[in-house]
Amino acid sequence: MKWANLPADFPPYRRVDAFARRWQVTGLLAEFHDRLRDRVREKEGRRVDPTAAIVDSQSLRAAANIPRSTSGWDGGKKVGGRKRHLVVDCLGLVLAVAVTAASMQDRDAAVPLLERLRKMYFSIRLVWADGGYAGSLVG
Repeated sequence: MKWANLPADFPPYRRVDAFARRWQVTGLLAEFHDRLRDRVREKEGRRVDPTAAIVDSQSLRAAANIPRSTSGWDGGKKVGGRKRHLVVDCLGLVLAVAVTAASMQDRDAAVPLLERLRKMYFSIRLVWADGGYAGSLVG
């Protein structure tokens, strides 16, 4: 259990876990993340709203208890499991995340991810991507 490995000066792990779950359900965890990202951007002399982003993916091996319906085989990277698709700003700070089966093509997963990004950050004018996103996504 990952919560059991907290530093000794933290409250009991069951209490920390309860707070984290409550913050997740209420959206407070995402709010903390967004506020911290905004503060880092300001401290770096950037505007809070990014104008450019970078999208990429990473295939990860799935644990044995992950259902087959949510995992797949990435033939290019020779990995069975899931794929996380990240959109970050130019500082590397996370803007949006999606998790899919590893078998899903990057450009197919990027469409709903970039649509969600557009709703959250209307200021973004440029998104960099590698060759895995070529094809209909670029058009």
